[in-house]
Amino acid sequence: MPLQISDRVRALGQQAQRELAEQFDRIDEIAAFNTEKVLAAFQKHKVAESFFQGTTGYGYDDLGREALGEIYADIFCTEDAMVRINFVNGTHAIASALYGVLRPGDVMVSAIGAPYDTLQGVIGITGDGNGSLKEFGISYRQVDLTPENTPDLPGIVQAVQEPNVKAVLIQRSRGYATRASLSVETIGTICQAIRQANPHVWILVDNCYGEFVETIEPTQVGADLIMGSLIKNPGGGLAPMGGYVAGRRELVESTAMRMTVPGIGRECGASLGNNRALYQGLFLAPHTVAQATKTAVFAAKVMELLGYRTDPTSQEIRHDIIQMIHLEKPEAVEKFCKGIQAGAPVDSYVTPVPWDMPGYDCPVIMAAGAFIQGASIELSADAPMRPPYTVYMQGGLTFESGKLGILLAADELLREARR
Repeated sequence: MPLQISDRVRALGQQAQRELAEQFDRIDEIAAFNTEKVLAAFQKHKVAESFFQGTTGYGYDDLGREALGEIYADIFCTEDAMVRINFVNGTHAIASALYGVLRPGDVMVSAIGAPYDTLQGVIGITGDGNGSLKEFGISYRQVDLTPENTPDLPGIVQAVQEPNVKAVLIQRSRGYATRASLSVETIGTICQAIRQANPHVWILVDNCYGEFVETIEPTQVGADLIMGSLIKNPGGGLAPMGGYVAGRRELVESTAMRMTVPGIGRECGASLGNNRALYQGLFLAPHTVAQATKTAVFAAKVMELLGYRTDPTSQEIRHDIIQMIHLEKPEAVEKFCKGIQAGAPVDSYVTPVPWDMPGYDCPVIMAAGAFIQGASIELSADAPMRPPYTVYMQGGLTFESGKLGILLAADELLREARR
């Protein structure tokens, strides 16, 4: 039995897809390049059935776990990498890196304004400060964006020249900000400016939502360390949990000491039978990311045809999988999220409502009927319930299913307008 989507919206979807042929071809080319890169890494490290065996307890001698780190290092062109289910989310991986790199008296600089909401508690900007970097005597500076919403290179150069600056954090995706996501080329420009101003500072990039969207990664243009979540892009929709860090060996080692404890670091951490899903998810990741990217482009086009503003637009080159849609009214946000939820394979009958989530300063609405709880590589939409009432949509394990979710969301908006 077909889904209940009006003929008008189905026709709108057909028009959008016809007009996106060039964009889709570009996305497929990137996926082909990255698939070859991943396959070459698998073959170089002689991935075998024995790598998929799980460990328990301390997790010593987990060959698959260690080889997966080496494969990530090859894919991201780094000295070292660590991939662990022990990371509970991307924020945990990023925070572990920050605690590993920084020491009391050091200064951390955020190069593109305030970081994502959940990191602000880690830094000590929000919350009660318990366990934050601030409580440990680590100072924080941020360089706000220019009036044009672009990175302020002169401001960044000036900020990193402060004697105690030890690390600079660059967030690749927009988070809940209205700025554009950063291209790898732009990140390279920022890295070059930082390096000329202070060659001793460490450059860390929050790579969430960006892996495999382009053919190169931030570690290939000057970043010392990148961090991300496995239930986003690199997990390919199969990883059930976890995160990764990749970059300079000493920084990966320092992060490992914070993930567990000094003296143990990465030596412990059982994989509990998850290695197969982590390997297979990574192998599928370039293709899955392409599906999510196509879904984002399609969403932009459909919503533009309905008269809404989008960012990026349907014709812009993508640097992550996030799509902003400016709905302008709280009721429209709730209707859009209701439609996305209705297009999910799990919990499609549920109506999402705003609620107070840990780490956020206002109620947040989230639509996600995912096989993996909170997996942003699966079709989802969320929004902070505050002006300008912009929804952030991402994911789509397959374009075909993602397209249906978008059409249901569009139909929900039009149904409300007809009442």
